[in-house]
Amino acid sequence: MRRLSFALLALALAASPATAQSHLEARNRWARLCEMRREKFDRILPEAMRENGIDMWIVAMREGHHDPLWEMLGRGYVGTRGYFIFTDRGGDRIERIAIDVTDHNRAACGAYDPTPAFTDLATFVKERNPKRIGLNLSTEMGMADGLSHTLHTEIVAALGPTYASRITSAEKLISDFSSRRVTSELVAFGDATEMGRQIAERALSNEVITPGVTTLAEVAWWIQEQPLQRGLGSSFEVPSIYITGPNGIEATSNDRIIQRGDIIMIDFGVGYLNMWTDQKRIAYVLKPGEVALPKSIQHAFDQAVKVREVIRKTAKPGKTAQVMMDEVIAAIAAAGFTPMRGFNQVRDDASTEFIIGSHSLGDWGHGIGPSMAFFNPGRLKFEMRASNLFSIELFAYTPMPEWGGKKLRIPLEDDAVVTARGVEWLSPINHRVQLIR
Repeated sequence: MRRLSFALLALALAASPATAQSHLEARNRWARLCEMRREKFDRILPEAMRENGIDMWIVAMREGHHDPLWEMLGRGYVGTRGYFIFTDRGGDRIERIAIDVTDHNRAACGAYDPTPAFTDLATFVKERNPKRIGLNLSTEMGMADGLSHTLHTEIVAALGPTYASRITSAEKLISDFSSRRVTSELVAFGDATEMGRQIAERALSNEVITPGVTTLAEVAWWIQEQPLQRGLGSSFEVPSIYITGPNGIEATSNDRIIQRGDIIMIDFGVGYLNMWTDQKRIAYVLKPGEVALPKSIQHAFDQAVKVREVIRKTAKPGKTAQVMMDEVIAAIAAAGFTPMRGFNQVRDDASTEFIIGSHSLGDWGHGIGPSMAFFNPGRLKFEMRASNLFSIELFAYTPMPEWGGKKLRIPLEDDAVVTARGVEWLSPINHRVQLIR
């Protein structure tokens, strides 16, 4: 019995640190998110509301139908109806009230003002008499389009004709508020990019891949397991694990077995502290007798790196994303590369072609801030600001002699912040093609 008792005590002691550590991690993440929220409300929200001429912003939701900004604004249990309401009442801060959104730790966080006596939405709005009321309605961005048709109808009816006529889309306000970052967010995003980098580089190694045995799907499942173990989210659900050959992408995240001589790409992102990444990595599976990357593949990779370096040196805040993208493309062309006619529309010539898709991120893998990307046309109109997060994404297509001149597509994608000095990386970027032996 004494031996059994000692054994049980040892097991209990061994389990205690893990339990305590789990508790500390939950509280640590809560504290970091609170700090980020307080800073954004104090530093970013006033300028975002005033620049967009909105003096009341209402974020409405229902149980089982949270607004996409629910996490960013502080979470909480929503019953029949719940509101986060932000009102510019003058001074250097915005009034921020959570109504019928229950959070027992909200007061400890301190991001929100105490909830006043609340009778109904119409009375609350009338007391503040806003000139323009922003609601989450957007044709461009899903994250800014969280208001359901039913809730919109109810709000319009509740406010009556006078105040309903003052309703406008909060789309640009939401973009500005989310995409302009405080330092605590940049720290969290740096942590997220480093976690993503480690997962991607481990996935493209012999730890995970055995040539002739492992399938693309098995690599994808391994990657999907990692966020579960680390308490992370996923930007794009099933990661893209694909083989590239003379005719482009041959297979993606399926039962194709990885063979020697394959060129493998990973495209995925993780979520941590409401920061979402988008990253790529590349690997080559050595053929029998090979000990290094073939020179033609190394050359193609080096060409892509040169394109990335031009983006890094050229992109700066202070202009719209469209103007900045035009300047970046011109600078890359001046460096000797050929702008691609359209995505994957490869010319039959000896040039290295390129196309860029350097998009916003952070609030999601494809974010809602200004984007130098052809697939985010509305966001090309937004001005780039210092602290905006960007995926510096590009594709370079270089002829391969062993493919009869057909071009190898090299994708590079690393996450960065735009500062007054230009593009700055938040974790080690992709400097090599990894080798799988």
